[in-house]
Amino acid sequence: MKRVSLIAGLVLLPLGWLAAAQAGMVGHMAGHMIAVAVAAPLVAFGLTDSAYDPARRWPHVVTPLAMSLVELATVWGWHLPALRMLADSNMAAMIVEQAMFLAAGWLLWAAVLGTGSDRRAAGVGALLLTSMHMTLLGALIGLAPRPLYPAMAHGHHDPLADQQLGGVVMLLIGAASYFLGGLALLATLLRQPEPQP
Repeated sequence: MKRVSLIAGLVLLPLGWLAAAQAGMVGHMAGHMIAVAVAAPLVAFGLTDSAYDPARRWPHVVTPLAMSLVELATVWGWHLPALRMLADSNMAAMIVEQAMFLAAGWLLWAAVLGTGSDRRAAGVGALLLTSMHMTLLGALIGLAPRPLYPAMAHGHHDPLADQQLGGVVMLLIGAASYFLGGLALLATLLRQPEPQP
């Protein structure tokens, strides 16, 4: 199961890079969501408890809350208009951006999937926090009354409509992935038997 998850995550990565390189906010958001909310959890699960598991190698650094904050800073930072324009106009910056999204997502999911019920309990909170900030950012982007990233439409789309659809993609994939991940973790905690005194 872990090997299949790892292969699926690695296969999805090029799709995310291709989507992010496409014109428009919808492609950009699809690429980011594939990297951070689809491929990253698959790769993290595939590497859980292996020599490549960062939560196993550095358990005091790669903690759920700390990695949730790293992911928050990465996602919000790259959606500042100046950084967004840089990544949209420069292929090297876009590659760095996508790599940072993948790394932040991988670290968060690795921290959350680490062994131990205390880590999983903290993981529930970290994933729900991440779901909330993804929902907020997606809503801000999708409901903005003017284009925040007008150059991203590249003349192929109405900039505001393209941005609104990009916000919807973030809401549907990003927020849902973390919310469902948090609920799944909570379910595993609730199924665990109580420790005997």
